[in-house]
Amino acid sequence: MIRILAVLAAIVLATPAFSQALPAGLDKANTIVIDTTKGRVIVKLRTDLAPQHAERIKQLARDGYYNNVPFHRVIEGFMAQTGDGQRFNGTGGSKYPNLPAEFSNVPFKRGIVGMARSSEPNSANSQFFIMFADGSFLNGKYTVVGEVVSGMDVVDKIKRGEPVQDPDKMVKVQVASDIK
Repeated sequence: MIRILAVLAAIVLATPAFSQALPAGLDKANTIVIDTTKGRVIVKLRTDLAPQHAERIKQLARDGYYNNVPFHRVIEGFMAQTGDGQRFNGTGGSKYPNLPAEFSNVPFKRGIVGMARSSEPNSANSQFFIMFADGSFLNGKYTVVGEVVSGMDVVDKIKRGEPVQDPDKMVKVQVASDIK
């Protein structure tokens, strides 16, 4: 009985964090809600810049691929990388084929979400990163897929490391329009 009450109390206390309203004016069909071990991050996908990459992130979210995936590479003053739902360490990708680059002139600045890739420009698959600060050296060389519209304070709390020891995780990732 005590365990049941403890579980119910935990659910009730966690509910406000996971039921926060979305910022006004967002296209829910192109918004990703990332519930992490540190809180909620909301990302507006840039389908105007990278339609194939945005669709891939939505597909993987709907597949549950990103659930419980760690932030495996987090570099102070640079970025937090995640999205390896295959090996959880930055060396894996999804079952889908790699994507052709969709480079743009949008600068990599704080809050920008970019697609991770190997040295081959057309190798983005499932992994992405969130910028802590400006990274102009990435401009035109990596695909900008979105921008954090709420929760950069949460991103700032993610544990650092390369690799990260006992990393923070994306607990659940959903397309906003799918949330009931």
